[in-house]
Amino acid sequence: MTLFDMPNVLILLLALVIDQAVGEPPNPVHPVVWMGKLIAWLIRWGEGNGRIAQFIYGLFVSLFVIGIFSVPVYFGLRYLRDVSLLAYVIVGALVLKSTFSLKELKRAALRVKVSLVKNKLPEARYEVRALVGRQTAQLDSRQLVSATVESVAENACDSFVAPLFLFLLLGVPGAIAYRAVNTLDNMIGYRGKYEYLGKFAARLDDVVNFIPARITALLIVLASWISRKNAAGSWRIMWRDRKKTLGPNGGWTMAAMAGALDTQLEKVGYYRLGDITGNSPPLSSRTIDVSLNILMILALVWTLVVVLVQVVYYAAT
Repeated sequence: MTLFDMPNVLILLLALVIDQAVGEPPNPVHPVVWMGKLIAWLIRWGEGNGRIAQFIYGLFVSLFVIGIFSVPVYFGLRYLRDVSLLAYVIVGALVLKSTFSLKELKRAALRVKVSLVKNKLPEARYEVRALVGRQTAQLDSRQLVSATVESVAENACDSFVAPLFLFLLLGVPGAIAYRAVNTLDNMIGYRGKYEYLGKFAARLDDVVNFIPARITALLIVLASWISRKNAAGSWRIMWRDRKKTLGPNGGWTMAAMAGALDTQLEKVGYYRLGDITGNSPPLSSRTIDVSLNILMILALVWTLVVVLVQVVYYAAT
C-alpha cells in the first residue's frame, strides 16, 4: 500500500462528496465524539497531581489517544486493501470524512449570520459558541461577526487544510492522528485547569499545524484575489499582524482574512488584526458571507492541489 496512488485519490474525492451531501456522521459513530469521551475519561486520573506528574500523564494520554485511533485505522485499511479495493475506498472515505468538516463549519457560521439578520443577539451569542471558546454573553453584533469570521479563517486550517495535508503525507491514518491531536488541544491545551496536563498536547498541535497554517494563509490570499477582494491587503496584513495572537499559527490565517476583507478583526483585550480605513465596509452579516466565499474557493483550490500532487506522483512512479 502506497500513499500516492489512485485509490487514495478516490478516497479523497468520495470523502468530499460525503461531506457536502451528508455532513457530519451521527454522534454515536463519530470518531471525534469517541475521542472526546476517551480524553474526558482519561484526564480525570491526572487532575490534582503535581505539575511534572500532570505533564507526564498528559504526554501519555496524548500518545495513547493518537495511537488508539490511528493504529487500528492503518491496519484495518491495509487489510481491506488486500481483500476488496471497493471496501478500502468506501471505508477510507468514511474515516477521512470524519477528520474534516467543511460543510458543518459553513453551517455554523450561517446560523450566526441568520440570527444577526433577524436581530436576535441572544440567539447569535448562543450559536457562535459552536465556533469559539471565548465568553459570548456580552458580545455585540460587530464582535459576533468578528468572532465568526475569525473562526472561519482559523478553522479553514484546523477543519480542512491540515487534515488533508496530513492525509497527503501519511494517508488516512495521518488524518485521523491529526484529528486526535487537534481534539486533545481543544479539550486540554489551554491555560488554567489543564495547563500542565495539556501542555504537551498544545505544543504538539502547534507543531503539526505549523506548515498547514501558513499554507492556509497563502490560500486565503489567493482566494481573495480570485474573488476580487483585497489580495494585496491580505498579504500585507498577514505579514504585519501574524504574531499578534497568542499561538504561533492562528494569527496567520486570521490576519490574512482581515486583510482580504479590508476590515479589522478583534478579540477584545487580546488582539486586533487589520485596519479600519475610510473604505472599510462595516462588520455585518455580509462580512460572514464574504468570508465563507473565500473559504469555499480556498477549499476548492486546496482540493485540486492535493489531487494533483497525488496524480502527478503516481504517474511519475
